[in-house]
Amino acid sequence: MVKILVDEMDDGMDEKLISLGHDAQSVKKLRMDGQKLHTDYSIINYAKENSMILVTRDTESGQACEENNIPCILLDNNEIFKIVVEKLEKFN
Repeated sequence: MVKILVDEMDDGMDEKLISLGHDAQSVKKLRMDGQKLHTDYSIINYAKENSMILVTRDTESGQACEENNIPCILLDNNEIFKIVVEKLEKFN
């Protein structure tokens, strides 16, 4: 089973993923538990060290993951636009 790390901006998504049977953690909750995850580097490194897929809206983090072959799901404006276009096609 893949492990998922949800970036701070989407805290709560981890709980929804867990309810669907996924192994997910959130940066925000890990910080509250004492993990030092205050920079993009430390978050990306945590995901790498723990063999996790990072889910983030931070374009810079997404690019860093791509450059370093770290699995990442980037929820940037381009991805949101793709969803809008896909949903609009259902109206045609």
